[in-house]
Amino acid sequence: MDFFQVFIELAQSTVRVSTPLILAALAGLFTERAGVFDIGLEGKMLGAAFAAGTVAFLTQSVAMGLGAAILVSVLLSLVHGYASITQRGSQIVSGVAINFVVAGSTVILGEAWFRQGGRTPALMESGRFGTIKLPFADALREVPILGPLYSNLLSGHSPLTYLAFLMVPASWWILYRTRFGLRLRAVGENPGAVDTAGISVIWLRYRAVICCGILCGIAGAYLSLAANAGFTKGMTAGKGYIALAALIFAKWRPKNILFACLLFGFLDAFAIRYQGYAFPLIGKVPVQLMQALPYILTVILLAGFIGKAIPPKAGGVPYVKER
Repeated sequence: MDFFQVFIELAQSTVRVSTPLILAALAGLFTERAGVFDIGLEGKMLGAAFAAGTVAFLTQSVAMGLGAAILVSVLLSLVHGYASITQRGSQIVSGVAINFVVAGSTVILGEAWFRQGGRTPALMESGRFGTIKLPFADALREVPILGPLYSNLLSGHSPLTYLAFLMVPASWWILYRTRFGLRLRAVGENPGAVDTAGISVIWLRYRAVICCGILCGIAGAYLSLAANAGFTKGMTAGKGYIALAALIFAKWRPKNILFACLLFGFLDAFAIRYQGYAFPLIGKVPVQLMQALPYILTVILLAGFIGKAIPPKAGGVPYVKER
């Protein structure tokens, strides 16, 4: 197989694997820019994936599955918001609790409802997202270089994949070109000044966690309705934590988030493709080491290779209104 064909196949896998990472990282971007640290991205994605797989199987409707995923994820976000914004509890503890509760409850409910070891039954085509073939993809397939790039790399992905990539410039525009985005960033830097201006800090932060819930819901739906044909136990496999690492690596900027997630996605795709492959001079690399590649990179990058990453000043600090 020639190098160009290998590149196309790796790039295809990278795009598919990066999709939930991009959505989850953008979800974390909205909350952290508002001063709410959310380590519960993993749990919201997992809960959304379970809801999507369950409802899509029962209704045979992909739209209903997506709606259920977003609803469950938003509800979990509101729980996190209530604990950390209204009650001023620890944002870390709240997020970890959501991860643990969802990890256990999805398995228990899946086994109780379907008796398939925590899985949901396989979905028919009507319950899954298909792929979108871009115009002239077949006609241009045989054109050297540009044909495979357009027909095989740019075309043939799930609608949620295109949505994820479109959300990057959309998130930038919302955060940097709208009144809502300006206030959201201000409340993450100096909530006291925002409150003095007569703007509700609590309501702004709640809107941020709702945005986070919507994006995590779409990410979870992608896992069970597009990347797979249903829900499987622990199918997020740490993607929420990797998305959080990508967010820090990107220094809380939408454009950088895209490249960071593509980097993590490439390593994941590379590990999947070359499991058990005998490399020249090295030989066969253990499967476990290949599977650990994305996580090893996460540790290395966060250990000091990203420069100084400065989070929003009010991040992780409950707001107490001055009297």
